[in-house]
Amino acid sequence: MNRDPEILFEDEHYVVVNKPRGLLVHRSPIDKHETRFALQIVRDMIGQRVYPVHRLDKPTSGTLVFGKSPEAARSLSENWDSVRKVYIALVRGHAPQRAFIDHAIREKDPSVRRSAEGDAAAQAAQTRVVCLARGEFPIALERYAVSRYSLVAAMPLTGRRHQIRRHLKHISHPIIGDAKHGKGVHNRYFAEQLGIRGLYLHALVIRFRHPFTGELVKCRAEPDTNWERALEVFGWENALPRAH
Repeated sequence: MNRDPEILFEDEHYVVVNKPRGLLVHRSPIDKHETRFALQIVRDMIGQRVYPVHRLDKPTSGTLVFGKSPEAARSLSENWDSVRKVYIALVRGHAPQRAFIDHAIREKDPSVRRSAEGDAAAQAAQTRVVCLARGEFPIALERYAVSRYSLVAAMPLTGRRHQIRRHLKHISHPIIGDAKHGKGVHNRYFAEQLGIRGLYLHALVIRFRHPFTGELVKCRAEPDTNWERALEVFGWENALPRAH
């Protein structure tokens, strides 16, 4: 994977990019072997230092915001819960038409020993989910004669680690390709039989009020070719949200 981020918006304070799947935002002790990071690539693209406002998991693609100064990054990150984000996810099962998930999440820092994780207090977390399309394959991967799937839009109202992945698992609709929170039998079927690999979670839209200009910034990151393949297999090419 050698794709570079695509710039979606830039001014004197911020730059918003479409981050490819498989690219870390910045150096991490978890992936010491990695040599390419969104932060350094964007820095070289625009010719100045940038500071991450938020994070996207390595396997998650889509809208990612950097500040051009520590002050800019801090001004937006401190009001992150007011930022509107729309993700799309391919999940197991027929998801409800609409759902509001209010389920506290215990933050899990990979650098913290497992024995210490239980000491962290669970934090409030809410996600709105809308089902965009449903489909099925006539194959029994579990106990049913057919295997059902859905395309959903997920709007996190808070910003906890792995929030969407954990919330969708919580309502029994794990994301396809999620090695940590998903179902291995479905992940393998998509990878081996359909040639559809990776985590199917994409940050499609971000909308925020510019802290310095008051402008409403709206950015949409089009999904990659792997997503196009998945949508084609299900006949969902026209199912994605059209507007910001």
